[in-house]
Amino acid sequence: MEYTAQALASIVNGEIKGDPDVTVSEFSKIEEARPGTLTFLANPKYSKYLDTTEASIVLISRYLVPDRNVKPTLIIVDNAYESLAVLLEFYQRSKQKRRGRERPSFVHRKAKIGRGVYIGVFSYISKNAVIEDDVQIYPNVFIGENVKIGAGSVIYPGVKIYSDTVIGRNCIIHAGTVIGSDGFGFAQREDGSFKKIAQIGNVIIEDDVEIGANCTIDRATMGSTIIRKGVKLDNLVQIAHNVEIGKHTVIAAQAGLAGTTKIGDFCMIGGQTGFAGHLRVGNNVKIVAKSAITGDIADNQIIGGIPAVPHKDFLKNLIVSKRLYKLVEDINQLKREIENLKNR
Repeated sequence: MEYTAQALASIVNGEIKGDPDVTVSEFSKIEEARPGTLTFLANPKYSKYLDTTEASIVLISRYLVPDRNVKPTLIIVDNAYESLAVLLEFYQRSKQKRRGRERPSFVHRKAKIGRGVYIGVFSYISKNAVIEDDVQIYPNVFIGENVKIGAGSVIYPGVKIYSDTVIGRNCIIHAGTVIGSDGFGFAQREDGSFKKIAQIGNVIIEDDVEIGANCTIDRATMGSTIIRKGVKLDNLVQIAHNVEIGKHTVIAAQAGLAGTTKIGDFCMIGGQTGFAGHLRVGNNVKIVAKSAITGDIADNQIIGGIPAVPHKDFLKNLIVSKRLYKLVEDINQLKREIENLKNR
């Protein structure tokens, strides 16, 4: 589909500088753009490409608009990156969704399927599952008994959703993710062996959550593992049993949260961060990548390190660690001077 600059500007409440009738049908990076595409400029580092880009339309942050005239039509907004997200979502939703049921696939006679649902080939929908309107279920998906998936959600290929899981509206679950597998619960016997503890809870995922590829979210031992509204998980994130993640928190790749950890609202957690179990993290917390969280964290903190400490202390420790070799040399020199003094 083609869109005019005028139509796109109306979506993001932008101001046009140039031809309002120029059309685009695709998106592109500013340094690689072709005619008929829309690109964006939100970082001053890429301003040099504004004079050479072949893009027909540039979505640009207001503070980066040049005084000179440029070839592409500009759509001027306060935050180009945020407006780009709006346009990309619009573009994605404007694509025609798949509908109907491909065969072979299996839908239990007691499952409830809403209107406009797509079920891909080799997918399996179990007894008493409820699939609401306009859900997209791609090939090779397994949906267990009593699972509920809210309207407009998208389940990509190879996702496995165990029994009793509840998924909200407009969620996106990427390929290979497993939701509702058993939590890691074992009781050690006197002889050192381990007895499995049955995991009888479930997973609840609220509205507007996006979960990356190859994540695992374990069912609760009892009660629920809960992912609150608007949470975004990157690829390869492990969420253990009875964990709760607060609304609009984002977690980058390869992070792992041990059982019963509670994360607050609006947190930002860097990649490869590990959490010990039974911790409480407050709201608006930011955690540097590769941190090890071993204790509770209050609201509005920025922390990092192994083990994690306040961010200012983390930076000081980092500076010191880069000078360790010099400190060792200084200590060895002092030891030699002390020995010389003793010998005198």
